[in-house]
Amino acid sequence: MTLSAITARLRAAEIKAGRAPDSVTLISVSKVQTEDRVRAVLDQGQRVFGENRVQEAQGRWPAFQHDFPDVSLHLIGPLQTNKARAAVEMFDAIHSVDRLKLAQTLARLADERGASPEIFLQVNTGAEPQKAGVLPGDADQLIAEVRAMSLPLVGLMCIPPFDQDPTPHFTELASIAGRNGLSGLSMGMSEDFETAVALGATHVRVGSAIFGPRGT
Repeated sequence: MTLSAITARLRAAEIKAGRAPDSVTLISVSKVQTEDRVRAVLDQGQRVFGENRVQEAQGRWPAFQHDFPDVSLHLIGPLQTNKARAAVEMFDAIHSVDRLKLAQTLARLADERGASPEIFLQVNTGAEPQKAGVLPGDADQLIAEVRAMSLPLVGLMCIPPFDQDPTPHFTELASIAGRNGLSGLSMGMSEDFETAVALGATHVRVGSAIFGPRGT
């Protein structure tokens, strides 16, 4: 699969779902991809990228941003509090805020800096113990707490269990967002992004379908 093929599928999914053209942001997930592969996708015009780890992004993106200053970087992996300062300085959006302490730290750092990345709260819709994210039953409270801060809270993110139908997870995320007046829905990956678009996704995170299998 290529970037152009994925973009075409995304645009077709928007049309099928009755969504406005180009209303869904494609995030190319570049984690652990080679420099050559990332540059090739940049050369094709893609400008929104997702990374899992702050340290990996720090080692890769400053040079790319020199050549491609309009790149938008999204952190989609778990964020440790001790990496929060670097994340606030480097990323345009953070999709993985899942606890009050982290949100408080990000708010303090953003206030110091006078600017903040857009914030998505990660919801663990599958209640998987090994996965980050606030539990659905606790999401409303965390949303209210984060809203009381100076952070630009724009939406929610989820990663459904890999062995389950993603539809009920996407539906639940959309329901939580809807009752809290949040418009952003970061959901859907290489295998299921078209389903996510049909259920209201505003951001889809696609890696292997664009870059190919990792490390090959």
